[in-house]
Amino acid sequence: MPKARPLQSFTPPIQLKLAMLWASVVFCYIYGDYFGLYVPGALQSMLDGRMGPLGPTTQNVLLGTTALMAIPSLMPIACIVLKPGWNRATNLVLGLVYSVVMALTLPGAWRFYQALGVVEILLTLAVCWCAWNWPKVDTIECSAAYNASSTTASQSP
Repeated sequence: MPKARPLQSFTPPIQLKLAMLWASVVFCYIYGDYFGLYVPGALQSMLDGRMGPLGPTTQNVLLGTTALMAIPSLMPIACIVLKPGWNRATNLVLGLVYSVVMALTLPGAWRFYQALGVVEILLTLAVCWCAWNWPKVDTIECSAAYNASSTTASQSP
């Protein structure tokens, strides 16, 4: 019997890992909100101008919930374009903040929401873990990159 060949793999850069984690978080938010429409009384509450525990639907409440949802929605692109120092700090802070926010919404929620909430917390804690363990550049690698760029710069006309 022929020996099985190993499967090809690659290690994605940390920025891509973080972007995909945030995208997964946003998908969970969307599904949680969508499934929440099926909870008895949810649609009637919306028609009555109430946003559950947030009270009456006002422009300020909608603006606040928009900001709460816009931030994780923007994180995939932020993870790609921010410089490593800012990227790491932003992911650490927001990963922790969104883990806490989700944990505060779980008590008394329907089981589907709690299940998605646990997944969201695990994802945002994974964001924190990845950011905390951001790979460092080896000193030798840094020196080689610096020497290559300075050699190239000195050779340009």
